[in-house]
Amino acid sequence: MVSGAAAEVVALVLLAAVLAFAMVQPRGLPEATVAVPAAALVVGLGVVNPAQALAQVRELGPTVGFLAAVLVLAHLADVEGVFRWLGDRLAVASAGRPTRLLGLVFVAAAVTTAVLSLDATVVLLTPVVFGTAAALRLRAKPHVYACTHLANSASLVLPVSNLTNLLAFGASGLSFLGFAALMGMPWLAVIVVEYLVFRWFFRADLAGSASSAPSSAEPVPWFAFVVLGLTLVGFGVSGIFGVRPVWVAVIGATVLAARPLVRRQIGVGRLVGEASPLFVLFVLALGVVVGGVTTHGLGAALAAVIPNPTAKPTLPGLLEVAALAAALSNVVNNLPATLVMLGALGATPHPGLVLAMLLGVNIGPNLTYVGSLATLLWRRVLAGRDAAPALLEFSRLGAVTVPASLLVAVLALWLGLTVGRGWLL
Repeated sequence: MVSGAAAEVVALVLLAAVLAFAMVQPRGLPEATVAVPAAALVVGLGVVNPAQALAQVRELGPTVGFLAAVLVLAHLADVEGVFRWLGDRLAVASAGRPTRLLGLVFVAAAVTTAVLSLDATVVLLTPVVFGTAAALRLRAKPHVYACTHLANSASLVLPVSNLTNLLAFGASGLSFLGFAALMGMPWLAVIVVEYLVFRWFFRADLAGSASSAPSSAEPVPWFAFVVLGLTLVGFGVSGIFGVRPVWVAVIGATVLAARPLVRRQIGVGRLVGEASPLFVLFVLALGVVVGGVTTHGLGAALAAVIPNPTAKPTLPGLLEVAALAAALSNVVNNLPATLVMLGALGATPHPGLVLAMLLGVNIGPNLTYVGSLATLLWRRVLAGRDAAPALLEFSRLGAVTVPASLLVAVLALWLGLTVGRGWLL
């Protein structure tokens, strides 16, 4: 058994190994390949006792269950033709103009991320956007970069938009609608800042226009839109009736799955695969490993530098927490950073500080490849394409967007907490 400084070193080394493997994924092996043995070592060496590990898994269980249901929902929306229709509408509505296409991509990516999560934007929308730009003979780079940036920074507004949101939502004590109300202004502010920076940064790529635009051909997938709309409403009102949002997502996915299952467009095995059970296992194992890091030093070190987590936050305090979370996400990835920061904030933090932390771990990853698993997945989606990202260019763009976006988002959050404190909390 190890303890003290040795336990902290062991936990940090194992966390580094888990993250490095998840980022590289040699031979396409799942992230859980290293994460599960690492979690077993953390428990076996006494860095975290079995009771603590079990408590961490139980705490994360509903969150990752919800994530699995939303992933299935996004896949079923794709089966119903939502993304084919969206690509068709992007091509027609842009009229071959790259600046108009960029604006439409921003809207599509922001809404897709908010409703179906950042994974849908990265995996399903990015190829559609690339194909649309290619069909119009436009430079795809600004548009596919918009997908990854908004997958991270536009995932602020709803608890369902990002796994980090789900974790923060549980710790905030807010209702679904209260969370959305407080994060709505930061979400809009960040999208505006990102759009303005993109127009300037990619001004050369956005010059010119296509010679012609295709006519509309894809039918509107009304059934899918109705189910998704009702599911979103269900998320909003579920708290009133004491129903966990995960059950709303399961019902939505079940309704949307009925028709393709009957038509044999998909099978039960495929649906199970789309729920990403191995990724769910990875998240649970990662939580145990991060628990070891937080318990043995890092959590206490962070707790010593952040503002009083139970007191009413000030603007400088919100900025400090957001900046710290953003920096940490680019060192250890945003998912572990969220777990570590929540541990440092304690059991009953002020909702404002939890949301400031969330701004940091969602916006911050646009600075480096390692900040978010979604960004790494986005790189793999674009591998071998003309718009494959370059590290220097990605970092230069992030160096402009991240500080500006983080500043306006925190200011917007502070205004929401100050002006709306009587009814938003």
